[in-house]
Amino acid sequence: MNKQNSGVKVEKGQRFPLTIKRLGINGEGVGYYKKQVVFVPGALPNEEVVAEVTNVRNNFAEAKINKIRKSSPDRTQAPCPIYEQCGGCQLQHLSYSGQLDAKRDIVLQAFERHTGLKDIASKTRFTIGMENPWRYRNKSQFQVSLDQKGRVIAGLYGINSHRLIDIENCPIQHESTNKVTKVVKTILQDLKIPIYNERKRNGIIRTIVSRVGFQTGEVQIVLITAKRDIPRKEVLIEEIQRRLPEVKSIVQNINGQKTSLIFGDETFTLANKDVIQETLGDISFELSARAFFQLNPIQTVKLYDEVKKAAALTGNEKIVDAYCGVGTIGLWLAKDAKEIRGMDTIEESIVDARKNAKRHGFNHATYVTGPAEKWLPKWVKEGWKSDVVVVDPPRTGCDDKLLNAIMQVKPKKVVYVSCNPSTLAKDIKHLSKFYDVEYVQPVDMFPHTAHVESVTRLTLK
Repeated sequence: MNKQNSGVKVEKGQRFPLTIKRLGINGEGVGYYKKQVVFVPGALPNEEVVAEVTNVRNNFAEAKINKIRKSSPDRTQAPCPIYEQCGGCQLQHLSYSGQLDAKRDIVLQAFERHTGLKDIASKTRFTIGMENPWRYRNKSQFQVSLDQKGRVIAGLYGINSHRLIDIENCPIQHESTNKVTKVVKTILQDLKIPIYNERKRNGIIRTIVSRVGFQTGEVQIVLITAKRDIPRKEVLIEEIQRRLPEVKSIVQNINGQKTSLIFGDETFTLANKDVIQETLGDISFELSARAFFQLNPIQTVKLYDEVKKAAALTGNEKIVDAYCGVGTIGLWLAKDAKEIRGMDTIEESIVDARKNAKRHGFNHATYVTGPAEKWLPKWVKEGWKSDVVVVDPPRTGCDDKLLNAIMQVKPKKVVYVSCNPSTLAKDIKHLSKFYDVEYVQPVDMFPHTAHVESVTRLTLK
């Protein structure tokens, strides 16, 4: 036990009453038993539960609900029949307004824990939610297996287990991805195409990936296989085309490794086009099998509009789009900017970003491969200085070298797009030597899960 909790011995199997204070970063209820932190999945803020300890760690305990003595008014019945087994969502048992409040609180907790900044509560806005928080995901990646009766199933592994849960109709997936996966399962069953067995490491089909363009209705199917050769491949392709005319791209990816990664290195098109089309606002994108694209197009428009508001462009600004990917944020700002310069360490993303900029006639956008911490100081030496730096880093947050480069270059504004409140808060602690936080705007990109994105506007002191 740590010093704060010395003298308190919590044991596995022990039961005690617990009042839940808030939600943790993974969506679990957080309470305190004699100053010891206890995490209780499924419990909600302000509930009184009897907790049963399932695991004891150095400075916290994990527990399950034995009984709910006082229920939250925000507790609701999860509409998904496999919600408690699947683990894909963590918050379907919490009303949607309750989810939006909890997500703002998760952002606030991170700032309070890591920054020590005063007034952060008054600067953190209410979470921007969805009018209809269902059917929002444009992509599914479902593992394939055979059940005990030899039927083809596809879905996700259950919570803390290696048991595959068959998902027939996921309520957060777009209806097209549900339909396509279901039909492909039936075709694989009808044609008796060998399904991969992870334990024996034999069979062919490992994963069905489907992605839909919300605006175009075009669907792409990627079959992840353990080997190149698919038995009865021509018939398989014909059946997919016949039963699913909306599918405009059929792709195969080969992954023969013993790994939890979905995609292998080799990808090729089996039929139709290499890409499907999608539009966000008035910008169109070509999506290849491996291209990263936001999973919730409806909220992506709201998120990028918040970036635009935070950048507050007048037409004279030079903008850096760090971690630019295929250039989505930079292109969203391009009309109102004097010049855009983006960088990413992934060469393929930069190739796509250049194509996207060219297709939309944005001649004032330049994209280069390499880390932002290399390019920012280099451009300053060459006499080019940015007015606004936009960062949209991975969950691990910004590289320390990039934060130092920003503080060295000192743009007037930094717009930080974050998918992880903890790393956001740690990075802002660094930047707060030179920058003030004007506001934080949480955005709910993934309803019914514990994830929360945000846009933070920082201005030079």
